[in-house]
Amino acid sequence: MLSSRFREKAEAVSAIIRPISSFEEAIDFTVDLCGRKKACRIALPGCEEHLSRPADALCRLKQEKIVAAPALEEKLYEKLEKACAENGFTCLRSGLRSHVSGIDIGFTVADLAIAETGTIVLDCPGEELRLATMLCEYHVCLVQSSRIVEDAFAAEARLLEYMLRTPGYTAFITGASRTADIERVLALGVHGPLELHLLLLED
Repeated sequence: MLSSRFREKAEAVSAIIRPISSFEEAIDFTVDLCGRKKACRIALPGCEEHLSRPADALCRLKQEKIVAAPALEEKLYEKLEKACAENGFTCLRSGLRSHVSGIDIGFTVADLAIAETGTIVLDCPGEELRLATMLCEYHVCLVQSSRIVEDAFAAEARLLEYMLRTPGYTAFITGASRTADIERVLALGVHGPLELHLLLLED
């Protein structure tokens, strides 16, 4: 079964897999993850010091948590935005260049998934989606089983569609960001997300 093979290959490259039964469950997972993790925004020197209550309330670098979901359909985005607001998080779909100091969660829906390598494919015609997946600390991607294909050859027709639309950008993401440039020691999250969470929805 393609879903099982995709899961096996994705887990082998450090992706964290979770089966889900609905989009609402994906929203709940994303908001819960954001709540459990520390805010990732870059803190200025001195931010850790005690501040007066009025000053502390103004220190957005210290407090704000951001979920970016620029490519979601309107109705789905509204549900995510409402859930974020109820938990005190900011939800964005545009203007991400103004938040390069830290996006906690990048939420996406895979256009394709390749079982052979555990890879997700995102068609990124605009900048916002690229920023959301590269600047975030944690990337959460909804993968529908109907979009999983055996290998890159099986994805050829769809990939050709993406590539013929210009300007454009197609992202192939396999596992969390990683590098071994520093003393040949594997490090995660250096050039991108620290964790990749794949939510598998059987449809």
